[in-house]
Amino acid sequence: MSAGANIYEQHLDKTPANHQPLSPLSFLERSARTYPDKESVVHGDRRYTWGETFIRAKRLASALTKRGITKGDTVAVMLSNTPEMFECHFGVPVTGAVLNALNYRLDADNIAFILNHAEAKLLITDMEFSSTVKAALTQIGRDDITIIDVDDALAEVRGEKLGEKDYEAFLLDGDEDYPWTLPDDEWDAISLNYTSGTTGNPKGVVYHHRGAYLNAISNVVGWNMGHHPRHLWTLPMFHCNGWCFPWTLAANAGTSLCLRRVNAANIYKAIAEEKATHFCGAPIVLNFVINATKAEIKPFDHKVEVMVAAAPPPASTLENMQKAGFNVTHVYGLTETYGPAVQCAWHPEWDDLSIEQQTLKKGRQGVPYHVLQGLEIMNSETMELVPADGETMGETMFKGNIVMKGYLKNPDATDEAFRGGWFHSGDLGVMQPDLYIKLKDRSKDIIISGGENISSIEVEDTLNKHPAVFSVAVVAKSDDKWGETPCAFVELKPGSEDTVTEAEMIQFCRDHLAHYKCPRNVVFTELPKTSTGKIQKFKLREVAEDL
Repeated sequence: MSAGANIYEQHLDKTPANHQPLSPLSFLERSARTYPDKESVVHGDRRYTWGETFIRAKRLASALTKRGITKGDTVAVMLSNTPEMFECHFGVPVTGAVLNALNYRLDADNIAFILNHAEAKLLITDMEFSSTVKAALTQIGRDDITIIDVDDALAEVRGEKLGEKDYEAFLLDGDEDYPWTLPDDEWDAISLNYTSGTTGNPKGVVYHHRGAYLNAISNVVGWNMGHHPRHLWTLPMFHCNGWCFPWTLAANAGTSLCLRRVNAANIYKAIAEEKATHFCGAPIVLNFVINATKAEIKPFDHKVEVMVAAAPPPASTLENMQKAGFNVTHVYGLTETYGPAVQCAWHPEWDDLSIEQQTLKKGRQGVPYHVLQGLEIMNSETMELVPADGETMGETMFKGNIVMKGYLKNPDATDEAFRGGWFHSGDLGVMQPDLYIKLKDRSKDIIISGGENISSIEVEDTLNKHPAVFSVAVVAKSDDKWGETPCAFVELKPGSEDTVTEAEMIQFCRDHLAHYKCPRNVVFTELPKTSTGKIQKFKLREVAEDL
């Protein structure tokens, strides 16, 4: 016994019997053992059980290993929300390799950059995206990347085959008795996700097994999911690994209802016919639901839980969802925090509030996820906490096990992001008296007019209350007198194109906002969006400057 050691340090050491690395790979093994005949994945006529999914994941791991894939290698996948994508979340990392799920909406230039930067050794790609992949492979000039095709019968476009064989044939190369072993170290990388790269090349965000395990569990607890939910994949699985929900659904033996095309008709169809109980997405997915036509809506008689993130959903959207019978949980996070890391935790007594008051509560980002150690609003320069007055703005900071390992091969960006011992999100917000945070803007999106800060989110929330508005984005426009003024881009609901004018929209804002916060320009247009539904404001800023 060393000097100063207490009684709890005497022969109470870590051993294989009492300490194992945390990894979400253990969830698949448990569900296959406990619920082998329960449905795991549904995709059109294809239906798999947990026992079958486990075997397919082992075959995938074995086939990858036979191709020389080993610890620290990158396996890229360009896949839609299909069973193959779900299986890759397990079959790739169990080999020790790192899963890089590619955003299939990116152009060939970005795909080429990512494949090279990640040093991908093998690529599994859906044939729908073969033209983009083919162009990317031509750019990088490498012939050492093994290509495996996925030929999905439900794809709207059937492109050409690029690989030596398809996925199903590749699985036959593998052994279903492949040993299912966890990593030796839970700090090992499990996945690689690239940021959007709107201001330069995208950055590679690296996740570890511990963080993926913890956030998967936190999804279950925070959303009160219980066992065997039927989860509809309205969120792309490539986005933050589907907010860790592939691993969550293995933890609670849920069913993945795959969805290649996200629209109102398909969402209602899955709810009515497949009894979907949960789905996630950006506010645009909620807009699909509340603006559905009578022909698209199908009645259902069970409760449907909805998790929304990305940009804060407009108050009008939350209110309309609630009226339509959907219970919305608002979460917030970034690629760097494994997806959702903050939740607007609900208090039962709030059920007695009016729907308008409930909407105001739900519009906040909220409090830390169960497994997030630190969430604060701080002065980004002094690293001091701002007062919890709901007024003083600062930068949202994170700390804990669901913060990324760092940016791949980018030490300067990693050091800057972790400056002062916290992850700097770049999101501006306030801390409210009840210690719930509310975002005000991205630091780059705040509008400074005549020395006054204007939150683009506040202006957007106001415009979203107009009955003709489907979606809106507000950006700064240079102004000789004021420095900057708000410029609004409005996407109108179908049939409303000839019913409103720019002057009427500006007056609507003046009726509800301080006049200095109101847009001087309103442009009616379809809003440019990313594949995950985020509005691409950088493109709108360029348009605003040309007005």
